[in-house]
Amino acid sequence: MLDTTQSDAAPPQDEPRGCLFALSQPPLMIFLAVIGCLLLTAALHDLLWL
Repeated sequence: MLDTTQSDAAPPQDEPRGCLFALSQPPLMIFLAVIGCLLLTAALHDLLWL
């Protein structure tokens, strides 16, 4: 038979998750890295070629 009781290691559901939890998500980090690379590319373009 399956044991459906929750273990003590599981975090409580009513505990709010903070900003560090949000930043640890891979899709968000990939999105922020792409935006950062675009900004860096634009800045280097302005500095070196304009």
